[in-house]
Amino acid sequence: MNMGSFIELNDTLQITRDQGFPKELDLTRHMSKPFQAADFAGQVFEFRDKKDPRVYHMPPVRVFFAENIDGKWLYWGHAEILEINIDTVKRMTSGKYRITKIFTFEEMKSAFNFLDNRSEIDYLK
Repeated sequence: MNMGSFIELNDTLQITRDQGFPKELDLTRHMSKPFQAADFAGQVFEFRDKKDPRVYHMPPVRVFFAENIDGKWLYWGHAEILEINIDTVKRMTSGKYRITKIFTFEEMKSAFNFLDNRSEIDYLK
């Protein structure tokens, strides 16, 4: 029997489109006409159904922002988490965020080496 708890502070909001990644952010479009954070100024997005309780620093907090595409991660930039809700019965996390920075495509390509370095989940490799 295990007792106690394990708490890990997350520094990345990594979500799928089904979990609330903005449908407007499209990599092909971004490569030809780059998005800017200003394109999303004033918009608040919601994420939902993140498996397990996810702990972040107290909102509002800046985190890295990654899209999960079939288990591979694509770092898009930074987000600010505005609200976190943990459903302890369903063991799911949801919340609200806004986009504060969008990387250029060149920054996206190098971000993984700098931020994560797990090549097996790097979408651009």
